Amino acid sequence: MERILSLTGSYINVVLVVAGGALGLLLKKGLPERVSDAVMKALGLCVLYIGIDGCLEGSNALIAVVSMAVGTIFGSAVDLDKHMNNFASKVEKKLSKKSDSKTNMAQGLVTATLLYCVGAMAVVGSLESGISGDHSTLITKSVIDGVSSIVLASTLGYGVLLSAAPLFVYQGGITLLAGVVAPFLNDYTVAHMTCVGSLLIIAIAFNMIGITKIKVMNSLPAVFLPVLICQFIT
Repeated sequence: MERILSLTGSYINVVLVVAGGALGLLLKKGLPERVSDAVMKALGLCVLYIGIDGCLEGSNALIAVVSMAVGTIFGSAVDLDKHMNNFASKVEKKLSKKSDSKTNMAQGLVTATLLYCVGAMAVVGSLESGISGDHSTLITKSVIDGVSSIVLASTLGYGVLLSAAPLFVYQGGITLLAGVVAPFLNDYTVAHMTCVGSLLIIAIAFNMIGITKIKVMNSLPAVFLPVLICQFIT
């Protein structure tokens, strides 16, 4: 029972993301294609701003360089992007008989997951929930994520709702293992996790605007490497 209660903040986060995403899907149906494209690019600029702002959290560029290089090598070798797109395609076929060529479910899933999981609030809030039972940080984050999911789902579709699953696993895992992982997730490490994750958010922004077609999923392992690297580099 105590473990269930410790996940209260994550439960609230998931509910608000799904509720906001559902509302965004309703709004999506009423948007003309030209408006939807314009909103996508405008949202891409906002995501770019979030990414640039998060990159400034890191103080050691070497950690970001090593994390991105090693993480991308591993992700590309496994081809996480291909597996993610295959999974998204299967889900999309079950949700809709008529596929929307303008909506990439994998893009929505990866974009929302990174935006919701990267940053100090996700890590610190989860640690607080697990160690002291204080859910205030995660509740505040939940409201922000809920509002964001309305906008994201209105342009990126069902993938935003699916992001609730990895969000819960990520935050819930940190909460349940708070006593074990807390020493490794100090301010210095979290700052560099945020920095590396924000680089991927910038890549997502470029994809949304139409500048590039970067396979962001193949670089996802890089987000977690600072946990290891920061034990040796300070």
